[in-house]
Amino acid sequence: MAAGTPTGTGPRDRFRAQVRQEVKTAALRQLSEGGPEALSLNAIARQLGMTGPALYRYFANRDSLLTELVVDAYGDLAAELARTAAACPADAAGRLAELVRAYRAWARAEPHRYRLLFRAPLPGYDAQSDPLVEASRPAMTVLLDAVGALADSGAEVPEGAAAEFRAWMERHGFEDVPEAVAARSTMLWAQLHGLVGLEIEGNFASMGIDPAFLYATAVTDFLRPS
Repeated sequence: MAAGTPTGTGPRDRFRAQVRQEVKTAALRQLSEGGPEALSLNAIARQLGMTGPALYRYFANRDSLLTELVVDAYGDLAAELARTAAACPADAAGRLAELVRAYRAWARAEPHRYRLLFRAPLPGYDAQSDPLVEASRPAMTVLLDAVGALADSGAEVPEGAAAEFRAWMERHGFEDVPEAVAARSTMLWAQLHGLVGLEIEGNFASMGIDPAFLYATAVTDFLRPS
């Protein structure tokens, strides 16, 4: 459930939830067509036949709307990865390959939402705020579980880096995850994010390259015993 989503079930609560969803749908359309800079609460209010002050009863400001859109996007991505993991066979390597495909497919289908996840959409917006970091946790949990299930968890992590990964895991409640799994998962995510970022910005298309080979190679290299 997105931050701030009403939990009541009465008519007024249902109406409020409906209006908030309509606002978010309109905002996503703006993001798709013009990026975060195009996001305008006043324009959304006009589109929905509301006044600006009336819309602010549902979202305090543009940042609060953006935060809910980011939290929603993290939730949808995590749900897609969890569905993929649950549907995969027991083979750990095959499951990881399917997760990579699902991650790529979601980003390609929702590029305007994917862009919200890992960078500040507007100057001054805190993309590392506690609600957003917490919202990212379920998707990372799926990745950590998938990497942890592999027979080879990776090379030993130097103590300095291991201490940093331990602190990160303790801070965000990733219990009983070896530092090597956390480090290896982070490396895979970083590589995958790099490929996805280049793809959704059209870099591979301008080169005339189908990046499917690059994703497959990344998975093969990752699974190769260290």
